[in-house]
Formats: sequence, C-alpha cells, structure tokens
Amino acid sequence: MPHASLDFLGAVDSVTGSKFLVRSGGRSLLVDCGLFQGLRELRRRNWDPFPFAPGSIDAVAISHAHLDHSGYLPALARDGFTGPILATEYTARLAEIVLEDSAHLLMEDTAYAAGKGYSKHSTPRPLYTDEDVAKAVRQFRPVAFTATTRIADEFAVTLRPAGHILGSSTVHIGLDGGGSVLFSGDLGRQHHPLLKPPAPPPEADVIVVESTYGNRKHGAAQAAGVLADAINRTVRRGGSVVIPAFAVDRTEVILCTLKELRERGEIMDVPIFVDSPMALDALAIYRDAIRQHAPDVRDDLDPDDDPFDRASITELRSREQSKSLNDPQWPCVIISASGMVSGGRVLHHLAGLLPRPQNTVILVGYQAIGTRGRQLLDGARAIKIHGGYVSVRAEIVDVPMFSVHADADEVLAWLGQAPTEPTTCYVVHGEPTAAAELQRRICDELGWTGVVPRLGERVRIG
Repeated sequence: MPHASLDFLGAVDSVTGSKFLVRSGGRSLLVDCGLFQGLRELRRRNWDPFPFAPGSIDAVAISHAHLDHSGYLPALARDGFTGPILATEYTARLAEIVLEDSAHLLMEDTAYAAGKGYSKHSTPRPLYTDEDVAKAVRQFRPVAFTATTRIADEFAVTLRPAGHILGSSTVHIGLDGGGSVLFSGDLGRQHHPLLKPPAPPPEADVIVVESTYGNRKHGAAQAAGVLADAINRTVRRGGSVVIPAFAVDRTEVILCTLKELRERGEIMDVPIFVDSPMALDALAIYRDAIRQHAPDVRDDLDPDDDPFDRASITELRSREQSKSLNDPQWPCVIISASGMVSGGRVLHHLAGLLPRPQNTVILVGYQAIGTRGRQLLDGARAIKIHGGYVSVRAEIVDVPMFSVHADADEVLAWLGQAPTEPTTCYVVHGEPTAAAELQRRICDELGWTGVVPRLGERVRIG
C-alpha cells in the first residue's frame, strides 16, 4: 500500500492561512481552511487557485472558528467542495457568525473601494459572498469531543479540547493503512478564565504544532493591572480607550477582566461599549455554553452568574450607534473588532481617535506582520485607513499577556506530555523567527526531529 502524505498549503511562513492536506489510498482530507491575512503578498494568496480540485477533497476538519483557520471555506465550497466539514458543535456555531461577518465585510469593503475609487480593479469583487457562506454552513457536521468519525474508510478523525477558544480542538487522524498525524490547531493556555486547558496529546507518528509565540514567553506581568492602569490614566487626561479585539473569545476575556476590575474598584467608572455585532453574537453563544455546561468550559463557572457583566456594558449593533463613538465627547472604553485592525468598525473609531494624544489604543492579542495592529505596535506615526493616512498621536499600549495562545514554554510542556516520541514534529503557524526558535527547542530540549516545512511541501506519513 502506498504511503500516506501530508501537504503544507498554508501557515508555514506566517501565522495565517492554515491548510493541511492529508492523502491516503486515493482519498484526501483537508485540516483547516483559513484565510491568509496581513501582508499584501499573503492576502493575494487568497485569490490563487486552490492547489487541488476542491471537488476531489472528501472532507474538511476544522480546529476552530477563527478566520485564519476557517475563513476560506466559502470559497472552497463555491468552487466545488461538497463533502462534510467536521467541527465541534460550538466551533460550527461560531464559524457561522464569523463567516457571515467576513462575507459582509468583504462585500462592504468592495463596495466602499468602488465608490471611493481607490481599488486597482475597474470592477472590484469580493473574495466570496453571503451565498457562498450559506453553502459552506450547510456542510458543517458537528461532532463531539473524543468521538471518532470515519471518513471514506481511510481516515479516523478525533477532536480533543485545545483550550484556545470555545469549541477549539486538536485534530488527530488515524490512517487506514497505518500511521497517524496530530494537528495542534491553536493551543490555549493553562489558565483561561472560561475554558479548560488543552487536553494532553494522544499518540501520533507525526505532530504538526503551532508556533505563534514560538520565540516568546507571556511573562509574569499581570494583564489586568496593566489594563487598569492604561484605562485610568487615559480617563484622567479626558481621553477614551479603544480596544481592538477579536470578536470570538478575546472580547469575552476582556469583558471578564473588566467585570473583575469594576467589582474590585480598580478602574474608574466610565461607560463600556461593545461595538461589534459579531462579538455580541459570539457573546450569546458563550453564555449558552456556560449555561449548558459545555465540555470545554471550566467546571467552576456558575451557570447562573453572567461573567460578562451584562448590566455594566452597552451593546451596539446599528451603524448609527457605532458612528456616535467615532468622536466621543466623554471618556469611555470601546471594544470593537477586528483584533489586528484589519477591518471592521474599529477602523472608523481609530480614524477619529488616533490623532488625539489624550486617547489610548490597547492591543490585547497577536498582531501579524503587515496588519495595522502590527504597525501601531511597531511605532508607526501614521497608518492607512480607507484609502487615506491617519496620524498616530494616541498612546499605544501592548498587553500580550491577554493572548489565549500558548507561549513557547507552554507549547513545549504540551508536547512533552505525548505518550511516545513522534517520528517528526512539524512546526507551523508562526513567523519565520518564531518557528525556527521553537524548532530548535524541540530538537534540543525534547530530543525530537523538528522541522519547519516549506509552503507547498509534501512529506510522507508512516
């Protein structure tokens, strides 16, 4: 029987575009199907023809709902993929709202570019539409954690909790001809305020592991204290705070922290606005998961106690409500997507608030190279928004400790729990320096064979 193979189709030279194709016995299974984000040359890859005929893929397994892992699904379905999309129940529910929002933004940005005339194309078109999203959503097949699903008599797929966001999972694939491969997806941390830590890795011949923070440690600084100090000094000088936050999980973590700070009297009493319809929809799903005792939700959470402090936040859904915060006349905290400032309503808030030194932007997550968030982090004096440049005079505060990605030590600790040594551990989903450093530590500290693969590379499994 011919050997099975693994193709690296994304997330091998960046933290975006996760796509890995496993092939065995004439069948194929795609693990993750994400969008490329960040640098223009990365985003252009989203428009390249898929390396294999989408209709030839038997199934897709999605580790979690974030766009860099699920955001290409509508294009795949539009172009001929008709098989099942395996995901946990809450990944499927969150992915639906994430993909709907993505299509909305793609179509809105296309229309805006056409109207303003700053697109390079005479007739701009979106990468995909809401009709493509609806098609992909119909193909989701929710599966329970630890349950094994057979695909095409060649693959046995098992999802286990990854602790990154609600519903997130590692993906273990057993091959009918022998051998197995484990994908970490995005690994969470040991102390998430809402979720249980990642489940230990099962035995696998090959492991594919993320390296987002492969060369960094989150440090011992208290994220809540840094957040409180930034809010309080901004309010004292009469300014407002903008927190660009991923709508799924990061907004929920920030709201939990703000509730605790309010209850302890550690932040000044100012209005808190959540300005993201997608974040509010995700918030409702998180609340439901807590009420239903979802298997990856922490056991010590009280289903009758809202950890997000509904009474103290104002939820904004309409455009008119959002526009009222583009130039607030009083100190406030605005939480708005997207987390890397790559699109969404937060751009309109930043256009109004960045030029004023009394205001503050707090970055609470990973900022990929090429994103506006990374430009702010790196000290840009102006950033481009909607075709024009906006001066950056506001204070920029980085609070990486809020990340729900495992850092390098945590990834190594997770790998170290593997019951047996894999033949190879492939390091993906990281910028080149981060991936190379994690590879070095895997080789030196675990004594394993660690490899950073190349885009498009194919390797043997088993």
